[in-house]
Amino acid sequence: MPNYLSVLPRRRALTAALTAVALGATALTAHASAPKATTGTNVIVEWNRTLLSLVRAPGAQPATVQPTRDFAIMSKAVYDAVSSSSHVIGVRRTSEQRAAAAQAAHDVLAAMFPASANGLDKQLADDLAGIPSHHARDEGVREGTRAAAGILAARAGDGSAATPPEYRTTGQPGDFRPTPPGFAAPVFTHWGAVTPFVLRSADQFRPTPPPALSSRAYATALNEVESLGRDHSSTRTAEQTTIGNFWSAPIQNYWNEIADQVLLSRHSGTEASARALALLDLALADSTIALYDAKYAYRLWRPITAIRLGDTDRNRLTTADPTWAPLAVTPADPSYPGAHSALSAAAAEVLTTLYGDVDFTVTSPTLPGVTRSFRSFRDAAVEAGLSRIYAGVHTRVDHRAGFVLGTRVGSYVLRWR
Repeated sequence: MPNYLSVLPRRRALTAALTAVALGATALTAHASAPKATTGTNVIVEWNRTLLSLVRAPGAQPATVQPTRDFAIMSKAVYDAVSSSSHVIGVRRTSEQRAAAAQAAHDVLAAMFPASANGLDKQLADDLAGIPSHHARDEGVREGTRAAAGILAARAGDGSAATPPEYRTTGQPGDFRPTPPGFAAPVFTHWGAVTPFVLRSADQFRPTPPPALSSRAYATALNEVESLGRDHSSTRTAEQTTIGNFWSAPIQNYWNEIADQVLLSRHSGTEASARALALLDLALADSTIALYDAKYAYRLWRPITAIRLGDTDRNRLTTADPTWAPLAVTPADPSYPGAHSALSAAAAEVLTTLYGDVDFTVTSPTLPGVTRSFRSFRDAAVEAGLSRIYAGVHTRVDHRAGFVLGTRVGSYVLRWR
């Protein structure tokens, strides 16, 4: 397997040096899902926001391609390009790295989103025009072109373009099957077979099986979501309802935008910004591969099915409610483990190691004008995971397994070298 992270350092523990960084960061504010803003001289954030806009466009890519792959490929190409320009010093180094980053990001996005090539070409031209040194610019362009071509070639046969195999439920209690109201066919049935970026294999950190349907643990988790996750729940608080709706957009977008704002607030340089986003997005991409491996290995039915068919699970602690409906529409894939929990835990592991605990706020595209405030990345990750219980689409069993999985993947990415 190619050594995709040969240039990335091993994970550093939260040492006194990291603590010192954290103590100086208490005023940090990060706004997720904010509109595209002026990024000053941070070319890394500029191109990351461009990718965020691209993945939000309907039909920009095949529906069978997971967007976390896009972020990982671009961030890895950018970091490789920037690192290849580190042999020079002074102003020339900064200029060369900016050119390298812009060229690498452009080439990757133009390959993955060919319909947007004209806009990407203009953005690249504008970035390169702002670099006064012709020699530094030309060297950076060469490094960026080489890095993008390398990662695109390495990922060309990673399994992401495979036709997703058809999913067939056994119809047995506990086995996942399409859910109301649309009964959509299960998605990303092939994603667990995609080659990881850093992990040795997709099942390297596969969670243990979920508790048996006849167990008390299963009943406790199901009864919790039956109460809190119902569309018109009388036990869910107003704040829990807000949380359930707040985090309902693609979770990787929140974390990329949080990271973008961290980098801007810190006035991070090109190399530091490239490294941070590479670590974040590689962790998110591998967490996605790992969680789909687990989802289709265990095939656990979703709460809406489990609750409506509660009289078939042979558990005296559960009861059937054929009319039960969740607050949010249930995603078209198995329940265990939870994706929001896994990706959020991976992101929190990376960002906490890099920046320590910080105060920040998050906004949401699904609840305009609503702001959530946090004192650490882990607090936000926990809330994002729990939001899926309040939304009625996951149980606490799914959340816990996902959180452990994401934390392990994030930790592994950080210590890779």
